[in-house]
Amino acid sequence: MKFKYLILLSLLVLILLCGGFLIWARSEIQTPVTHSQSEKYIEIPRGSTPDQIIKNLEGAGVIRRGWILRLYLRLTNSGQSLKAGEYRFHSPISPMQVLKKLREGEQRLSRLTVIEGWTRWDVAALLARIPELKLRSTEEALALLDDTDAIRDIDPAAKNLEGYLFPDTYSFPPDTGAQQVVDTIVKRFRQVWGELSARHPLPPDHSPREIVTIASLIETEAKLSAERPLVASVIYNRLLKEIPLGIDSTVIYASKAAGKWRNDGKVYLSDIERDSPYNTRKVRGLPPGPIASPGVSSLEAALKPEQTDYLYYVRDPARNDGAHNFYSNDADFQRGVQALREWERNRNANLLAAPTPSGGTFNGTQPSPSP
Repeated sequence: MKFKYLILLSLLVLILLCGGFLIWARSEIQTPVTHSQSEKYIEIPRGSTPDQIIKNLEGAGVIRRGWILRLYLRLTNSGQSLKAGEYRFHSPISPMQVLKKLREGEQRLSRLTVIEGWTRWDVAALLARIPELKLRSTEEALALLDDTDAIRDIDPAAKNLEGYLFPDTYSFPPDTGAQQVVDTIVKRFRQVWGELSARHPLPPDHSPREIVTIASLIETEAKLSAERPLVASVIYNRLLKEIPLGIDSTVIYASKAAGKWRNDGKVYLSDIERDSPYNTRKVRGLPPGPIASPGVSSLEAALKPEQTDYLYYVRDPARNDGAHNFYSNDADFQRGVQALREWERNRNANLLAAPTPSGGTFNGTQPSPSP
């Protein structure tokens, strides 16, 4: 008799456990999940299995417990109803809402990429090339980038969004307007800036605008992430000693701002002699504002430079990856410059001696002096 009661009690406990699990599971798949961004864009490739789709969503943080959705799909035999496509998932969103989107499918998204080191002119040209944005010209796109309301609290002195158009790949529904695209790009900057500045306090006596300006200089000077804190140290050291920065990318920016840049990759004497507050060969201190869009590592380097006594850097002729050699005195710097010039002369002599496919010769050109 006791054995019979034990069986009944065990069944009752099992039923209660199963019922509790089902109630919990139902609540779990219907409760919205908040992920790290207000919206996330995820591509589900053709041929993806339900397990692969769930894993993709879980990895992106759109859902939390993928095994519950896998179990639900198996019990309902509805895994094959999920469709490939590009999806926008807002936050918060419940797993059941996610499944509803995947069953209905979603339209293809427009995608654009802002590259590290791009100027606002580059971004405006990109926006103008996207038919869905319906911009009539690059000038119309540039006008959007002159609206600084979105960064007014960070940079009250900003006259445009130069430096605040964060480099990243963005996806948008085809009906998105140009202003929404710009707002999203700036919002991404604000997110990254907020995270970095929370971890690394601003260096003494420098405003956010100055830090972003320094980061933009680093972005245009350093190709290697590992070198960016060293380039930052050179900039800070030269500012402290009131030595002109002499950075060619600022000379180029000054020429672009004046509408005089030839866009052939060469810095001419007329560029170097141009009177402009951006020309750091002639003007001490930082340029008036950012000259490009800095990425994460450049922003971090500007916030946390290496502590060195370096005042100069020259491209390392022994390497072809954009690396530099760093120097703390003018004599060593000049020897580094001479080594680079000698390497360039040898390279150009070899290029001149080598026939091109058309039978002529390639005329190499000397770059302008390093800062």
